[in-house]
Amino acid sequence: MEGNRDEAEKCLQIARRALQAGELDKALKFLHKAEKLYPSVEAKALIDAITANGSAAGAGHHSESGKPYQRKPASSRAENGTTPEKENKTDSAKVYTKEQLEGVQRIKRCKDYYEILGTSKDASDEDLKKAYRKLALKFHPDKNHAPGATEAFKAIGNAYAVLSNPAKRRDYDQYGDSHSPGNYQHGGFEFHRNYESDITPEDLFNMFFGGGFPTGNAQPYTNGRARASHQSYHRAEREEERADGGFSMFIQLLPIIVLVLVSVLSQLMVSTPPYSLYYRAAVEHTVRRQTSNLKVVYYVNKDFDKEFTGVTLQKVEKSVEEDYINNLRNNCWKERQEKNDYLYASKVYRDDRLRKKAELMRMESCEKLARLNDLYRGG
Repeated sequence: MEGNRDEAEKCLQIARRALQAGELDKALKFLHKAEKLYPSVEAKALIDAITANGSAAGAGHHSESGKPYQRKPASSRAENGTTPEKENKTDSAKVYTKEQLEGVQRIKRCKDYYEILGTSKDASDEDLKKAYRKLALKFHPDKNHAPGATEAFKAIGNAYAVLSNPAKRRDYDQYGDSHSPGNYQHGGFEFHRNYESDITPEDLFNMFFGGGFPTGNAQPYTNGRARASHQSYHRAEREEERADGGFSMFIQLLPIIVLVLVSVLSQLMVSTPPYSLYYRAAVEHTVRRQTSNLKVVYYVNKDFDKEFTGVTLQKVEKSVEEDYINNLRNNCWKERQEKNDYLYASKVYRDDRLRKKAELMRMESCEKLARLNDLYRGG
């Protein structure tokens, strides 16, 4: 018990803060935990004070919906012959859900080790590891307080320890069926005398989740080993939380990743046009040409005539004229915007110089665009 004193003190500190914040349910939960780890006068007094007032709930069993049942007032418990002192000595102070209880009952009903782990007889070593990891965290005594959870945790560890040993698994597959006369019942769970683990469930858990190596086989657990298992459980739980957090972050970033990939792929798939509206020596667009329709000047490379003739040449020239007209429209809009800005500023500041500058501005792109429109109408 002395080894759990520090843990009990931490639980007491949490309970004190919860009482100051008015969180009686939370306070009662950690007081019960402290009392179990290392009984003290302070913890017992606080538990009695809270339960006597009848204002704390949520420290007992859970309802069908998975929510905690409400603790009855002290007067009701007294009428039923149940005092706070008696109640603190029972397992009803532990919180567990309906799902946790059903999980324990499922393990109890299992007839062989494969059924306990939820795997088939042809399961690989990796399948067994995944199954054990999931179940060990789910039924560890620090996580699951349902009646029989400790026995379920031991059954899970025993199942994995046997099936992960090639020699024992081979022997178990051949002789270890549930109808063997070597079976016996223990705590509602069925085991096989010849197929028990050579390692305790806590030692197996510690080794599996990085808590260290076992200190012995089938020995009663000391406080130090229980504390190591407790620390290993929380370390493994934090690792899973980090993994879940990483996956959640990946899901949140997935739309951005998809957009980036689409953008990169679209740039890779778009081919460089075989022409330019300007002289560009860098891409060898240095040969001057004119479209046959609007007489738009554009530049190509020296091998252009060999690659583009007939229909393909018409498509290229059509693209050239469309790009040229779009550029004129954009530049015309900029010219008009600049002229309007000068006119507006001349009115605000009453500056004739700005007005004259606006009137004298040459709208080259707009004029070219107008000539093209006239050409279309004339054609």
